[in-house]
Amino acid sequence: MTTFERANLRNGLLFCLPWLIGLSVFTLYPVVASLFYSFCDYSVLQAPVWSGTENYRRMWGDKVFWLSLKNTLFFAGLSLPLGMAVALALALLLNTGVRGLPVFRTIFYLPSIVPIVASSMLWLWIFNGQFGLLNSFLRPVLGSATPAWLADPQWAKPALVLMSLWGVGNSMVIYLAGLQNVPGELYEAAAIDGAGVWRKFWHVTLPLISPVIYFNLIMGIIGSLQVFTTVFAMTGGADGNPARSTLFYALYLFSTAFYDLRMGYACAMAWVLFVVIVVLTVVATKLMEKRVHYAS
Repeated sequence: MTTFERANLRNGLLFCLPWLIGLSVFTLYPVVASLFYSFCDYSVLQAPVWSGTENYRRMWGDKVFWLSLKNTLFFAGLSLPLGMAVALALALLLNTGVRGLPVFRTIFYLPSIVPIVASSMLWLWIFNGQFGLLNSFLRPVLGSATPAWLADPQWAKPALVLMSLWGVGNSMVIYLAGLQNVPGELYEAAAIDGAGVWRKFWHVTLPLISPVIYFNLIMGIIGSLQVFTTVFAMTGGADGNPARSTLFYALYLFSTAFYDLRMGYACAMAWVLFVVIVVLTVVATKLMEKRVHYAS
């Protein structure tokens, strides 16, 4: 290596040093420390004491842990496919040549950039059982049988799933970018072969945007399993009200760490969630690997 090359290497490392320090201090160290603490009895106020796999064994008998996992999987199982379907449907509509298209795109995208706490306050009013906007539309049809939404354990999770559709603007934009990269001549060739709208969508559109669908699927899995802020703001804390029906995994992890001060147990929960996300990601990748087509 010449003197000039060594100087370039040194200068490059010096320029990268602030980022490397930030990565090490704020990302790598917390990850490694949480793995260590997950094998310790650690309450934050006292020094950690090594306890082996006790935290992980304790989870098997923790009914609240399994309830939080069940609630989270229920939410993810509904919000993820519905969110992907709604986002794709909006992207297909916005990919047409109707008048005022930029205005419609802005309207559908704006909810996704509204601060989460602000949108939570808005939806608290919408879901209000007595004076809410949603029940004001349902009352002429259902009468007094309108749901209490967030106050009813049976309707609280479906209400949060419905709210999650409010923020599909990010996925919609990604779908839209993928749709605009589909060559128009392929639709023309399909039309010449006698393909209708559905066949064009199934045999042309879906294969060519399959990488975008795969990306949104993976990001959706990660995001839906870590839902926290909206539930925390709308249910009044980390108790999962009403009747723990909205006690999601991240909420239970948060309350375990910062309310109960069982940081070691919370770190173990975080690593279990990491493993769950990795397993679901691998399964999704295996299911999609023969269905994702990349343009050569």
